[in-house]
Amino acid sequence: MVRSGLVGMLAPAPDIDVVGQAVDGAEAIRLTEALDPDVVLMDLRMPGMGGAEATRRITTPRGPSHGGIPRVVVLTTYDTDGDILSAMEAGAIGYLLKDSPRETILASVRAAAVGHGVLSPSVTSRLAEAARGAGGDGNGDSGDRAAGAAEGRAGGPAGGRRGACLL
Repeated sequence: MVRSGLVGMLAPAPDIDVVGQAVDGAEAIRLTEALDPDVVLMDLRMPGMGGAEATRRITTPRGPSHGGIPRVVVLTTYDTDGDILSAMEAGAIGYLLKDSPRETILASVRAAAVGHGVLSPSVTSRLAEAARGAGGDGNGDSGDRAAGAAEGRAGGPAGGRRGACLL
């Protein structure tokens, strides 16, 4: 249901091609390897392998024979500190909530395709709080962890199709 709604939202955009849809983390990994999308929209809680582990595997460099590393944007209903940090540490370049407006999701896919991080406003607030609360002076390990997580690690050139997206 949610995937079909996302397809309906993204398909009319002339600069975004939905190249595949996955039902779980393992399928997302297989499709990413086969289709080489620029952006993967990833849920966190799926049957079998969860979204954070799938993100970690998708954003791990695969060698020169593969295309660029896809940018993973988490699109979920979960916004706990643990969920946010585990997704960002796994390599997600963005974290959006499913109640984000259509325009925000479209703009986020476009931004992620060119390497820009994207965060829902509530997620930005939670990461800032985690960084501030790390050690009283903002210099503790948890703050470094939160700041590093906010940067993500999905780098490298985008695949050949700007905006090719896997759901």
